[in-house]
Amino acid sequence: MRSWILSAIVAASSAAADNTLDWGVAYGKAHSALSTLTQDEKVAIVTGVGWNKGPCVGNTAAVSSIKYPQLCLQDGPLGARYATSVNAFVPGIQVAATWDRALLRQRGQFMGEEFKGLGIHVLLGPVSGPFGKVPHGGRNWEGFGPDPYLQGIAMAETIEGIQSTGVQANAKHYILNEQELNRETISSNVDDRTMHELYLWPFADSVHANVASVMCSYNKINSTWVCENDNALNKLLKKELGFQGYVMTDWNAQHSTVASAVSGLDMTMPGSDFDGGSIYWGSKLTAALNAGQLVKDRLDDMVRRILAAWYLLGQDGEYPAINLKANVQGNHKTNVRATARDGIVLLKNEGNILPLKKPTKLGLVGSAAVVNPQGMNSCTDQGCNTGALGMGWGSGTASYPYFSAPADAIKTRAQTDGTQISLSASDSTSSVSSAVSGADAAIVFVTSDSGEGYITVENNVGDRNNLDPWHNGNDLVKAVAAASDNVIVVVHSVGPVILETILAQPNVKAIVWAGLPSQENGNALVDVLYGDTNPNGKLPYTIAKSANDYGTSPSKTDDNFKEGLYVDYRKFDHDGIEPRYEFGYGLSYTNFTYSDIFVDGRPVSGPATGEIISGGPADLWETIITVTATIKNTGGVKGAEVAQLYVGYPESASTPPKQLRGFEKLVLDADASDIVAFNIKRRDISVWDTASQAWTVPKGTFTFFVGSSSRDIRLNGTLEAV
Repeated sequence: MRSWILSAIVAASSAAADNTLDWGVAYGKAHSALSTLTQDEKVAIVTGVGWNKGPCVGNTAAVSSIKYPQLCLQDGPLGARYATSVNAFVPGIQVAATWDRALLRQRGQFMGEEFKGLGIHVLLGPVSGPFGKVPHGGRNWEGFGPDPYLQGIAMAETIEGIQSTGVQANAKHYILNEQELNRETISSNVDDRTMHELYLWPFADSVHANVASVMCSYNKINSTWVCENDNALNKLLKKELGFQGYVMTDWNAQHSTVASAVSGLDMTMPGSDFDGGSIYWGSKLTAALNAGQLVKDRLDDMVRRILAAWYLLGQDGEYPAINLKANVQGNHKTNVRATARDGIVLLKNEGNILPLKKPTKLGLVGSAAVVNPQGMNSCTDQGCNTGALGMGWGSGTASYPYFSAPADAIKTRAQTDGTQISLSASDSTSSVSSAVSGADAAIVFVTSDSGEGYITVENNVGDRNNLDPWHNGNDLVKAVAAASDNVIVVVHSVGPVILETILAQPNVKAIVWAGLPSQENGNALVDVLYGDTNPNGKLPYTIAKSANDYGTSPSKTDDNFKEGLYVDYRKFDHDGIEPRYEFGYGLSYTNFTYSDIFVDGRPVSGPATGEIISGGPADLWETIITVTATIKNTGGVKGAEVAQLYVGYPESASTPPKQLRGFEKLVLDADASDIVAFNIKRRDISVWDTASQAWTVPKGTFTFFVGSSSRDIRLNGTLEAV
């Protein structure tokens, strides 16, 4: 019976991975169209028209002879920037905390539907760079956390969701753009193996998901700008990963005419820098072609790639006209509510203080309990941390159509329950006592924010200056804990925060890590605080006891990536550092037991040798091992558990002690159980061999760990590569 189950699981997985997008057909159409174009038309297709010279943040000229439109490229990874009637979806880091493939894909689909409704051809997202090796990194929240496997699954699900609607997705920022400090001058110097096993990994998933385009980043790699880096663009992305789409620059990330073209750049955006002073393509590209400095076949390759992506998504058919004022919200806020809610991680719940059970009185404390008094969209590109926090700041933001603040949502629930609410919407410690006096529990709100470096918020120039709560959050919690016996701390943050001062207060009974919940901030929080939803989020990064434990911080000079493979939990495990809350951690209002691990497969050691498909050698993507286990809900209420699979490689492989290679979320009624299955691809047990320049399965014994987090391992089994 069990072997039949395993066969069915593998078959279902293969069917789910089948993608109907056909690059062959798209390239056939692109080749036919290319033969009719003049050189000037080709140059127009690859060159942006310039900043503020079209309706979108990026635009190219229309080519009427092939009915090619003025291409519209628009931020961003959580919703349409500068649009007026759209949803602000949760940031990538919040949906990553759900560990829910279905929600990831639905979020991508709903965003795609909104972008298409606005007439936008290219959605500038999702984000897998920054990867998040530096916890202070200003834009980490746009992506999915510092684990390549989780990042890769999230990228693929999001891309397939977006592109199912006919909108081109754009995987960014490629690659090694890990901080805002000096992002346009810094060189990220990384070794070949680390590049492959960490930073390139999620981009391989993106290519395998048939992403239409990739955006090259501002920084240098080993002293060469990414957007003219032959190794990064031609060798790794186009040859090794088999990427068939086109490479565009980040805005003003181009530094040359011929070098960038020869090295693999296909489109320049926005076509000039923001003051019009640096234009590298357009007439300069034409001059280089006419002078024989660039072969015309390379121009044809650029155009063919861009047109193929356009045909791949069926955008040559009926496509809406560009209208950023259209109302495209639909019922998409249901996904915002679900991802905001299921991305909440319960870190501490002493004495089962949560869920709340119709308290007589609640005291609410902190400026983050209420919406920004100046207005929910009063700060340009969300460039402030005033009031409740829903996302970081920068070009990866969108305007809120509405904002559910925690105090408002709690007050609504309190009216139903007959609960008295006392509010101090201030971070001053002087008004704490009166706000929490006589309350059954006090809820205190703290935040930590970051964003893109062109905006400075409270002396944070993009990257966070430190990992402490903002607005004297530690002192605020201390004051509340001195005035109340039952304190619940709610943290809204872009990434890890050092919680040691907060945890040192004996009266802090619960910590709710609410992340970045966007427009559904308060509603999602109430769902969890009152037990309407059993918390089921898991941390997509490690929360340390000290910022120094991470071993990384923004670099003032070139960054040599000395930590190698040992980022986040990989470092903590390797160095024997005890985290405060480990990667993958999250509590529930119920309990789950694990049993009956079964490892099935016969891996063969050696290099991958299959033909190159989208994403790399074909045999890397084949399922070769299946691991199953039984999960049972042994508590009294329905809940969801994210079962996680980690792989320990043979000692000869010189890898971190264990690495995430599978996860599944199971929803179980009280006393119910189910089998969870992890399909392990050849890629998942391979390492990058720098000598042979190939992915290879090392000889020896692999250990498969199944558990509730990276440190809470419940089961293990072994298998030898022969």
